[in-house]
Amino acid sequence: MATTSCRALILIGDGLGDRPVPEFDGLTPLESQPTPHLDELAARGECGLMDPIAVGVPAGSDTAHFAMLGYDPYKYYTGRGPLEALGVGMDVLEGDLGFRCNFSTVVPDKKGRLIVDDRRAGRIEEGTDRLAMALNNIGSIDGFEFQFRPSVAHRGALIMRNPLLRVSGDYDEDSPPLSDADPHAEKQPVLEVQANSPALAPAATALNKWVHAAYELLKDHPVNVARMNHPDGPLKPANICLPRGCGVRPELPAFRKMHGALGGLVVEVGLIRGLGEFVGMEVVEAPGTTGGYDTDHLSLARTAVAALDRTPIVLCNLKAPDVAGHDGKADLKRQTVAMLDEMAGVLLESLDLGKTVVVVTGDHSTPVSVKDHSGDPLPILVCGHGVRTDEVRDFGERPCGRGTLGRIRGANIMPILTNLMGIAHKFGA
Repeated sequence: MATTSCRALILIGDGLGDRPVPEFDGLTPLESQPTPHLDELAARGECGLMDPIAVGVPAGSDTAHFAMLGYDPYKYYTGRGPLEALGVGMDVLEGDLGFRCNFSTVVPDKKGRLIVDDRRAGRIEEGTDRLAMALNNIGSIDGFEFQFRPSVAHRGALIMRNPLLRVSGDYDEDSPPLSDADPHAEKQPVLEVQANSPALAPAATALNKWVHAAYELLKDHPVNVARMNHPDGPLKPANICLPRGCGVRPELPAFRKMHGALGGLVVEVGLIRGLGEFVGMEVVEAPGTTGGYDTDHLSLARTAVAALDRTPIVLCNLKAPDVAGHDGKADLKRQTVAMLDEMAGVLLESLDLGKTVVVVTGDHSTPVSVKDHSGDPLPILVCGHGVRTDEVRDFGERPCGRGTLGRIRGANIMPILTNLMGIAHKFGA
């Protein structure tokens, strides 16, 4: 296996890309926010645009990170749920069904349907451990064991286990084993989970029962009673838990085997942590990080720099831009851009760019006008050891589009890095 003294750090602004915002005179949040440190990195490097999966394809954070870490999502991706579960410390066994979950707010309508009022329960931050204890009291349903664990804020993970699933495995692998209970939109009813094969029909029935049992347990839970009677005004109750992103444990080659070097991750959310666990990357916790607007972003940056002493390739993800994009808050997204710029400042202060390659980009675009992921390309810069600089002097969606790196895909990032690091394998004789 090749060795190298060169190091590489990938800094990801989760959901960084955006579209023109009228109140910013048609600039994006990134273009409108002063970013002296990111601009310096751009000026010292080579820039371009990056499509995480392919042109015009809206990427999930999961599939985008698969691609950027060198794993073809069309080949290896088996659903987000198992990654979330492993990322929050759950055991994911062969045949388990894993789900990502949201604590949400629902309101019954006149027909008895549960209508989603807030998919994130007001971005609840406190009391989810107590709500999780209540959910785990549900236990088994129709022979299926359910285990739940909370993650950051409104997020959580669910494992559904039945030994018979490990024996049959009888479902269409081109689609999720079970559909989502989450309608992915507010003012819509909670969905009835469907199985993608007759063999999994009992699992769908059991999961639907679990969702309704969760509502009955949570609607009058003391945490929610306190939220609805909050002294500063009612808060959204987290009165249901909605599973989505069903999948089974993926089989992934180790990162070191794929790229010839150890890899490390400094992240705030369970999803990417779980991916790192699956591929044998070192997952490092940064003190004071929350995955929200109040996260200690400088701790993320310093932890990533320190991780380079142990692993030659480190990826660091700042979640806050994505949160602002989903919330549709342009001013807040611009503030998260300032956070990313301060992280870039830590890299400039701490790293010898003669011996380090730095990549800065996002994993997908989350425009504030869309409030969801879109297929818009992202700015990307590569600077440091061996990089041929271009004429770009500003880090932004349109300025980077003029760079000599051109328009690349997420899958190109690892070959670019390993080539600059001198550990890429030659193709041919």
